[in-house]
Amino acid sequence: MSKRGYISRYLLILKKLKVKPYSSYEELQAYIENQVDYLQMQDDSLEINFSKRTLQRDIKEIRSLFGVDIEYSKANKGYFISQSEVENMNFQRMLEAFDMFNSLNLAQDLTPFIHLEKRRPQGTENLYGLLHAIKNRFQIKFTYQKFWDEEISQRIADPYALKEFKNRWYIMARDNKDDRIKSFALDRLTNLFITNRKYKLSESYNIEESFRYCFGIISPDDMEPQEIILSFDPFQGKYIKSLPLHNTQEILIDSDKEFQIKLKLCVTHDLIMELLSFGDNMKVLQPKSLIKEVKTAHQNAFKQYK
Repeated sequence: MSKRGYISRYLLILKKLKVKPYSSYEELQAYIENQVDYLQMQDDSLEINFSKRTLQRDIKEIRSLFGVDIEYSKANKGYFISQSEVENMNFQRMLEAFDMFNSLNLAQDLTPFIHLEKRRPQGTENLYGLLHAIKNRFQIKFTYQKFWDEEISQRIADPYALKEFKNRWYIMARDNKDDRIKSFALDRLTNLFITNRKYKLSESYNIEESFRYCFGIISPDDMEPQEIILSFDPFQGKYIKSLPLHNTQEILIDSDKEFQIKLKLCVTHDLIMELLSFGDNMKVLQPKSLIKEVKTAHQNAFKQYK
């Protein structure tokens, strides 16, 4: 079975246990077998042979690959994921992201039923190979070209984690050229080769901590987070309330005249671009440095139409 087929099965197990905790082996087996058509769309060579031994192996792989522990309750006679993990935002986003990726791969078969965004991100064919490299700590080699640079370079890197932002995927990896951890866009990455050379994971790197106060893909090492206050009109505020800009978001005012929030973030290019996208539905109240940057950007845009 291909890596995609295995991972699709892992995700089905997680989804089943999220919806129905304390599922028995028989219930998981029946669910997997009922999904055989879906799995075969991912891997047409797949043969379903879901034994208890297979389940135990899958549980170990899920823990290793996704960091999610599946346990067995003798009292309830079934397998379960702890409630704290089920409610964890990262766990939910992981399932959503891979669901969307699988949906994009199946889009041709689903067109009579679902209308998906036509702008499909490039480079997603490398997702499963990169997951394999991360899990087994294999060095990778690839060709890379930055958006703003015509130069094409050959890279050797230690892959640490995958990150998704605005339907684009990035690999966070330590570049062997200068020993720095960088984000490489998968749509700018070609000729991926997974070596059999092992690397030692840096104990000092934690992706969650690295992006704790960041919006987007830029994680500056030398920048301190700032307290940011934004004011939205009530209509736009409804969207910001239902889909927060960041997990540090705190609502200050929620009235029929104004929706105001406070964030704690590093002011990066990704954040500024997001704020500009709200146009005149949003106003920066603090800090002064961010007010100046957003104001200047709007003024420069206005000059384009003179």
